[in-house]
Amino acid sequence: VSDASGCSMIALLHTGAAKFPPNLLSRSRQAVSLLFPAGVLEVFRSIVSRKLASHGFGASMAAMSSFPPQRYHYFLVLDFEATCDKPQIHPQEIIEFPILKLNGRTMEIESTFHMYVQPVVHPQLTPFCTELTGIIQGMVDGQPSLQQVLERVDEWMAKEGLLDPSVKSIFVTCGDWDLKVMLPGQCQYLGLPVADYFKQWINLKKAYSFAMGSWPKNGLLDMNKGLNLQHIGRPHSGIDDCKNIANIMKTLAHRGFIFKQTSKPF
Repeated sequence: VSDASGCSMIALLHTGAAKFPPNLLSRSRQAVSLLFPAGVLEVFRSIVSRKLASHGFGASMAAMSSFPPQRYHYFLVLDFEATCDKPQIHPQEIIEFPILKLNGRTMEIESTFHMYVQPVVHPQLTPFCTELTGIIQGMVDGQPSLQQVLERVDEWMAKEGLLDPSVKSIFVTCGDWDLKVMLPGQCQYLGLPVADYFKQWINLKKAYSFAMGSWPKNGLLDMNKGLNLQHIGRPHSGIDDCKNIANIMKTLAHRGFIFKQTSKPF
């Protein structure tokens, strides 16, 4: 059963694209299920998905309708790594600055910003810092300053269309430290302004606790365990932590969770 364009009536009934009254749609689906075995239906759905993709519809209809729409067009997943030691050094300085642009409709990663940053107050990384983060001295030596990296973030945000007032986006972090403490604290120390888009965010720990009913004491490790997810990459690698955050968000979204801002307005 196929129309002139090659799209099967089965797929239309399956996705609800055909505008039938509910009672007729239900009867039609029952009739189709009697005529065609489940395996045949899956073959038809696969064919139609490929046809949609060939016409520029990259995400399958099933993927687009499998979870409720989010409040934001994009989520900007961020996880800093900073200079550190035991006892803690002051001031701490950001040495890894990663952002993943997550599509709020598909929950897939669309773009990545990733730079290392040269510390200026304590330019030499401690052995503790390297052991914790995996960042060695050669990865930060000669890299741009925080001011230069923030300028490049702004350029990336503009290129990605994220500065358009009609586009709703929000940062997502694992905890409040990154945007409540680390970035504003270092910017204040260096006399740098903090862009408005860094002043509201979603704390994934709070979102997870709302969705799952328990607080993840060990952060990403507990959230991955609670959702039966495999941990991606190396703990305390900024870019790997971002990938884990994105994976957790996608899983929660598929379970029907709607993400909301958790930070208080500045």
